[in-house]
Amino acid sequence: MYNSLRFPILLTLLTISTGLPALANDGPIKIACVGDSITFGAGVQNREVNAYPQVLDRTFGESVKVMNFGRSGATLLKNGDLPYWKTDQFRQATEFQPDIVIIKLGTNDSKPHNWEKKDEYGPDLVDMVNHFRSLESRPTIYLCKPVPVPKPAFGITEEIVGGEVIPLVVQVAKQTKCRVIDLYSALLETPENIPDGVHPNAAGAAKMAETVYEAITKRNGKLRK
Repeated sequence: MYNSLRFPILLTLLTISTGLPALANDGPIKIACVGDSITFGAGVQNREVNAYPQVLDRTFGESVKVMNFGRSGATLLKNGDLPYWKTDQFRQATEFQPDIVIIKLGTNDSKPHNWEKKDEYGPDLVDMVNHFRSLESRPTIYLCKPVPVPKPAFGITEEIVGGEVIPLVVQVAKQTKCRVIDLYSALLETPENIPDGVHPNAAGAAKMAETVYEAITKRNGKLRK
């Protein structure tokens, strides 16, 4: 079973011992976690502390500022039932001028009434990458494979998320030269950490934070260039 206490303590020690690159203005490196309810922390007990962006923020310490811009129900699709593009969180993530952007959107897009527009998913994801890349801060963009769906819920199924959404994420990552964070494989073997079939619990969120940390660092506390 994942040890939720050992991970943050160990990685905090790594961060302190190796140091992190500083920005030219000596401010903290800014990481924007863009996403839906899974990023927001729905289903996570005490989500203000245990949602994955908050765990990631504590892991890095003061040299990095991680912000949670998750919006429950949000879609990547511009023509979805709740486009992330039209949310306050999208505006706030943009105004944050992040150095790193982690995009985890696609789970709500997989709902039948949204996935009717699946041909728009890839182009809309390219547009979101280009939007953030156009910022003055010139952030590095990471695209996440959504977490698995152990059992159908809210109209969301493993067949669409694993079989159709993820291949499009990988395709766009190649097209836009973005790195991929594999949250799918990270949680695949622990369905008990996604009790409602869609939303990870606190243990699942901790595993997400661990996976994101390893993907955006060299596993020694130093962020990738």
